[in-house]
Amino acid sequence: MARDNPVVNNQNQTPIFQNYSLSNFHKIKQLQKFDKDFLFEIEVVGNVLPFKINNYVLDNLIDWDKAPEDPIFALTFPQKGMLEKEDFDTIANALKGKKSKKEINLLANQIRARLNPQPAGQIELNSPTFQGTKLLGLQRKYRETALFFPRQGQTCHAYCTFCFRWPQFAGLDELKFASKKFDDEIRFIEQNKNLTDILITGGDPMTMNYKVFSSYIEKLLKADIRHIDIIRIGSKSLAYWPYKFTEKKESGKFLKLFEKIVNSGRQLAFMAHFSHYRELQTEVVKNAISRIRSTGAIIRTQSPVIKRINDDPKIWIKMLKEQARLGCIPYYMFIARNTGAYNYFNVPLVRAWEIFRDTYKSVSGTARTMRGPVMSCLYGKIQMLGVAETEKNNVLALRFLQAREPDWVQQPFFAEYKPDAMWFTELKPAFGKEKFFFQ
Repeated sequence: MARDNPVVNNQNQTPIFQNYSLSNFHKIKQLQKFDKDFLFEIEVVGNVLPFKINNYVLDNLIDWDKAPEDPIFALTFPQKGMLEKEDFDTIANALKGKKSKKEINLLANQIRARLNPQPAGQIELNSPTFQGTKLLGLQRKYRETALFFPRQGQTCHAYCTFCFRWPQFAGLDELKFASKKFDDEIRFIEQNKNLTDILITGGDPMTMNYKVFSSYIEKLLKADIRHIDIIRIGSKSLAYWPYKFTEKKESGKFLKLFEKIVNSGRQLAFMAHFSHYRELQTEVVKNAISRIRSTGAIIRTQSPVIKRINDDPKIWIKMLKEQARLGCIPYYMFIARNTGAYNYFNVPLVRAWEIFRDTYKSVSGTARTMRGPVMSCLYGKIQMLGVAETEKNNVLALRFLQAREPDWVQQPFFAEYKPDAMWFTELKPAFGKEKFFFQ
């Protein structure tokens, strides 16, 4: 069973950080219960979509008595169904034929190219140009918000199987967002006075050590960006390595830095990714949440609704109640983006809305801050409002919560009822219209 005690070194009670990747996943002792064929399936998929896990997740979050059906196992370990059969067989045959790493990676790249590695115009439309150069360390999709990708933070403590940022970890350098110096990005932010929010993202910026992370924060605080009111940190570290905020070595420095951001007159929003209530149940994560909140930072929580992991309102109800109890603010229920293995993990939009509705009606007002289900697509963040009845038939009601064009925000629109649609591109305008108002 999943345990509630941390992994520690018996000599000094300091957590031992150990990562496992595809190159050494056979060393994971818990996998010894599985047969060779199952382990081979992990290896096949892991040669296309990235795999990484650590000992905290292995020893504290996964219920090994229920694996591989366990939701945290599904959240972290590659599974055969994540690839189309033809693609799976291609890599499987290459491994059995003892092809070279270079040959296997070439085949994998051909498969990756078909998995929509950069959805919603991230490179073409979201990367701004500054003094004639595209800033691939910055994204700006909405007027008020810029996303910053520090080069050293483009990894995670463990990788989620559904993650839409998988190209950041798959060795596809030409598709990777990363900033080396942050100087041009700072100047861009300085000149764009209608920006109010900076989101530091990845990967996971909390994989950086204090010296590197603080260097970026200090640059932000010293820059002429008084128009920036909110600094956000997008991170899965509370779920996958909460020791980041409880260990003696560097945690105190990080917490003092968080206080410094708050004392600068800005709000610090820690955007925590929790996909299942079990990620909130260890004592160390509860302690970490308390320590972050003590700095004056606000913790907001978000996750996609994901098949095999949390596609059940009971899971969301329990998760949101625990988040509210710990002082976190539920923020978004997303629809997983149409990239990577989304066909394996996504649920239909109508089903996602049913999960959201059943969750919403079962929690108190402190947890009803969550918005959803939301698709972050080409045009903006589109919320599925529900199924509406008309005189002739049912339609899907939607609206923008955020949009490339601010005038689109909060305008309701309707799509034909399609119960099996899993993404916006599968929808057609209702009432015989040829296109949606924003197209």
